[in-house]
Parts: sequence; structure tokens; C-alpha cells
Amino acid sequence: MGKRLYVGNLPYRMTDEELANAFSKAGPVTDVTIVIDRETNRSRGFGFVEMATDEAAAAALQQMNGAEVGGRTLKVAEAKERPARVGGMGDRGNGRPRSGPKRDDYE
Repeated sequence: MGKRLYVGNLPYRMTDEELANAFSKAGPVTDVTIVIDRETNRSRGFGFVEMATDEAAAAALQQMNGAEVGGRTLKVAEAKERPARVGGMGDRGNGRPRSGPKRDDYE
């Protein structure tokens, strides 16, 4: 399985295809995602590239970190694991456990 790389400081007009082409010079690319702002539907200036092999990921990290693309200097690093989301019924959607008395406390 390949490695997922974080790519920061992307040009705002860059497409997934352009990003894949830039990284394909280091090895086979299996997935590309540029993060889009939900409200404006525009790029947030960063994304993720998944390389097919660990060797391709290492080569891409070395070649692309600090490379200039579209007038911007890319920042590339190994992507961190996404933290587990807290949510669900009873927490009011704010990520904190429910506090205070419960209905069962009165019965």
C-alpha cells in the first residue's frame, strides 16, 4: 500500500489532474484530492496525494517539497492520520459529553 502525502500552499486554481501530473514524475499516483471550501466552493490551498508505493512517496516528498508550482512553493509532508470524530446522539453536536442532570436522575 502506498503513502498519503499532505501538499500545502497549492495555487488556488490548480486542479486534481494538474496535481496528479506534477507528482507522477516521482512515481505512480493512485489518488489526488484538493480540499474545497464548502461555503465558497473554491480550493482551500491544500490537498492530499496518495502514491502507489512507499518508494514513490519518498521520491515525491524529496522532489516536490519546496518545488515551485504556479508561482507558489509547495510544502509536502507525510499526511497524519485523521483524528476520530466525536459526535452522535446526546452530545448536542459540539463534541463535548452531555453534562448536568439526566432524566433518569429524577425517577
